[in-house]
Amino acid sequence: MINFLYRLFLTFNSTSLIIVIFLVKEQETIKWPQIMSFIPDYISYILYFLLPVFFTYLSLLLSSLLSNDSLEKSKKVIEKEGKERTIELSKIAEVEQANNSFLPSYLGYFFVALSIPYFETLIFVFLLLFIFTFFSQTLYFNPLFLLFGFKFYYLTTINRTKIFLITRKSLKDPKNINLPNLKRINDFTFIDLRR
Repeated sequence: MINFLYRLFLTFNSTSLIIVIFLVKEQETIKWPQIMSFIPDYISYILYFLLPVFFTYLSLLLSSLLSNDSLEKSKKVIEKEGKERTIELSKIAEVEQANNSFLPSYLGYFFVALSIPYFETLIFVFLLLFIFTFFSQTLYFNPLFLLFGFKFYYLTTINRTKIFLITRKSLKDPKNINLPNLKRINDFTFIDLRR
């Protein structure tokens, strides 16, 4: 149940920027009390943007409640010339950076938000995007994670299973990847909170 609620929250976070773009495009501002009428409009836009940033930070805090998992190296003992030697084998066969592959999706969201004429239409489009993102089970990419130092990777295991990893680590060589403390978002998506 925690994973389901977390995935709902993560989906909202990853699609919420469409609402921010729409509000800025429509020049909707916060209606300040009369005594605060001196506040410029751009403060409203900054607050609109800070709300998804706050929700993203909250999602990072809540991710500690998810179930634990790992992609640790396994140890194998081999015998060569009468001597036993222990070697570590990575469970990862390939690593591919995923940061750039999601940029077209987000640019698409922004262009959609800029072309929507009415708030009612925005709600309908947002709900459709939310549903498709939630059920895709893989598109938990949130560009605001980048502000917190996270990177996105596709990892292919030695069993040829492709998983999506959110981590602060820089991953390059599959042989050196050891991830003992992952949090499972779903069967193919994990987050690594350690540096």
